[in-house]
Amino acid sequence: MSHNHQPPWGQPPTGPNPYSPPAMPPSRPGWTRKRILIPAAALLFFIGIAIGAADDPARTETAAAAKAAPAATVTATTTATASATPEPAVTETVTADPEPAPTVTKTKTVRVTVAPATGGGSDNSDDSGTSGGGGATYYANCTAVRAAGADPIRAGEPGYGRHLDRDGDGVGCE
Repeated sequence: MSHNHQPPWGQPPTGPNPYSPPAMPPSRPGWTRKRILIPAAALLFFIGIAIGAADDPARTETAAAAKAAPAATVTATTTATASATPEPAVTETVTADPEPAPTVTKTKTVRVTVAPATGGGSDNSDDSGTSGGGGATYYANCTAVRAAGADPIRAGEPGYGRHLDRDGDGVGCE
């Protein structure tokens, strides 16, 4: 019996192992990188200085003045004659009137609601449905009661309402 039989998937490959990482390419020595990079960096540095010097405004003005065409020089000669009386100086006064500032008017609308006077209501209640003082007097809040000089207002007095009595003891705006 022979032990040389072939597996069903074929003969194993011959040559380098396909499962090993590829070999690293030979690298350059460090000094070769320095031989290229340092001179290139120095060249870029000098180019930057040359560009920066070209934008100097003092040199730009000087160069523009040097390139300007020569200007013609004109000399004027005047002869002064003496006069017996000096001429008066002309003085002009200008008065400026400022523009008037715009007037701003603020309008506030206040609505006052007064309950209509009832003719002969005997149920002793006002229009808000609260029982109380009755009559034609109505106070919207305690400020109105104090302004009328009616504070504290008690149940049964004209203008009393439950909305004026916080604690419900029958005395409002106390």
